[in-house]
Amino acid sequence: MKIFYLIVFACFISNYAHCQTKDSLAIEKEAETEMKLETKTFKIHTSFPAISIALQHLQTLETPKKDWIAENWNTKIYNPYKNVAKEYPLKITFKDSTYASPIIRKKVITSRYGWRNRRAHNGIDIDLVTGDRVMSMFDGVVRYVNYHSGHGKTVVVRHYNGLETAYTHLSKQLVKVNDTVQKGQIIGAGGATGNARGSHLHLEVLFQGIPIHPEYVFDFSNEDNLIRSNEIWITRKWTSAYRHNAKRKSKIKLLTTEAEAIASKADETKVYTVRSGDTLSRISNKYNVSIARLCKDNAIRKTSKLRIGQKLIVKQ
Repeated sequence: MKIFYLIVFACFISNYAHCQTKDSLAIEKEAETEMKLETKTFKIHTSFPAISIALQHLQTLETPKKDWIAENWNTKIYNPYKNVAKEYPLKITFKDSTYASPIIRKKVITSRYGWRNRRAHNGIDIDLVTGDRVMSMFDGVVRYVNYHSGHGKTVVVRHYNGLETAYTHLSKQLVKVNDTVQKGQIIGAGGATGNARGSHLHLEVLFQGIPIHPEYVFDFSNEDNLIRSNEIWITRKWTSAYRHNAKRKSKIKLLTTEAEAIASKADETKVYTVRSGDTLSRISNKYNVSIARLCKDNAIRKTSKLRIGQKLIVKQ
């Protein structure tokens, strides 16, 4: 737009000067100046070559792209975005239509993103054998290589669209921080380090430190390794583990535009936090939903004891 306004201004000045001297026989013949800006060619008729020369130096037609690799780059901590305010919905874009499988064998998910054993399970567990190769899902730069509490030996790769993938419970870490890695490159070996019951890969997908439901972004159901869309919008529903059940597959309703993401807020499931004295019967009456529905949506029994602070999905 800056180029457009400067061209209009130049033409205005040229015409104004021409009108002021139209009776003079000494008017210089207007020079045709041809200039090329990136791949476009503009022709300006002006008797002010200095303006034409100045315009030729304006090369910044596009806003520089965000450098995700430089933003909050910290190789010492797992989440460098703890003190950064987040605004929903989040937008993630991909140039590729596929990802590289993080393991060499068929992807079998043994535990999903969601509420599990009274805690948030912020990734998915993929079955493997100790020593199996673990690969980076995309091109990127290794941001974190360390032994992380609960996760054991961990490698975090930040990709060029700002997304991070974390590979945990590894038996070996085969890269160093600040290493540049390629899509499909081996970064470690599978294992059972940290808090793991048997060998498996715990995979987390994060954006600005926020753990996103991996199956919302990627299709793990077959060997095509598809990214669900080149543009994906993320609402709180897909960044809150307590809204999902780690024992079953979530129903994916993909949001590919900002308008869809904003509209979906009205349909987000209510999450109720259990308080002192609460019972399933009391919650059922309060929200006019059956006890059977509460139990089904939260994978609990009618005889289950509620705990203060426990999160319950309430679908009315």
